[in-house]
Amino acid sequence: MSGDAKIKLFAGNSNIPLTKEISRILNIPLGSMVVGRFSDGEINVTINETVRGCDVFVIQSVSTPVNDNLMELLIIIDALKRASAGCVTAVIPYFGYARQDRKAKARDPISAKLVANLITVAGADRVLTMDLHVPQLEGFFDIPVNHLFGNPIFAEHFKNRIHDMENYVAVSPDIGSVNRVRRFAQILNIPLAIIDKRRVAANQSEVLNIVGRIRGKKVIMVDDIIDTAGTLVNAAKVMKEKGALEVHACCTHGVLSASAISKVENSCIDELVILNTICTEHLTGNKKFNILSVADIFAQAIDSIYNNTSISKLYTQIY
Repeated sequence: MSGDAKIKLFAGNSNIPLTKEISRILNIPLGSMVVGRFSDGEINVTINETVRGCDVFVIQSVSTPVNDNLMELLIIIDALKRASAGCVTAVIPYFGYARQDRKAKARDPISAKLVANLITVAGADRVLTMDLHVPQLEGFFDIPVNHLFGNPIFAEHFKNRIHDMENYVAVSPDIGSVNRVRRFAQILNIPLAIIDKRRVAANQSEVLNIVGRIRGKKVIMVDDIIDTAGTLVNAAKVMKEKGALEVHACCTHGVLSASAISKVENSCIDELVILNTICTEHLTGNKKFNILSVADIFAQAIDSIYNNTSISKLYTQIY
């Protein structure tokens, strides 16, 4: 796509490297905008070019610092709508607060719905995101949601480098992830195993059983989010004890909070493949982590949305 005056890209501060990569692929320069802070910490946004009547795409992950990045996204959207932008698409590679999607106990908030409301009220006309924690989050929005998936990227990665696929098995880290991992296993035509675990505390779980054969196999665990990495590291340890030859893990969103990075580095995990929906510059050169880019699939989706063509091909492009 050539630089068209009717389409504009703006970058929030959460993941500048990804935004620049998308800009390069689309051959569209990033819009001129200044995001500053007042002395008390309030966010101030200044749009330095006209956006009147344009299709504008704002790229911002709601990642650490979550509340700052969320507020920045909302203020940018508001500024664009007040500047008479024709259509504003919030491109949110990682949608924070997605794990708070239901009332797990009495008097819990449903924060994911609140955030969806905030984005809509701010003036977004559409949301483009990837691997929501649960697919039904799409229904929390009263505007169109285009939901991309990381599975094709992971599958293509392993297809291109594995020549003994018959020795591999895909592993779901819990019951809730079975559908996601089953689709991944179907793409690669490998069997599926499931970890049966119970939650013992926040970010801590105990593996009770593994349903499926992993002894003598190389396993690929697939998940959407890795936060503190405690569950992942514990599961990898148990699988190695039960005879797995290698443990590879895939995760769309590498939150990697607290001491997660050092946990992975000191674990028996052979490789952790993550997508750059959250900025990964701090992982450059780390041999345990393999970073894959989502820039191309997001660029294709932005191009399709702008040109009013179907993006369904992005869901099935390597099936």
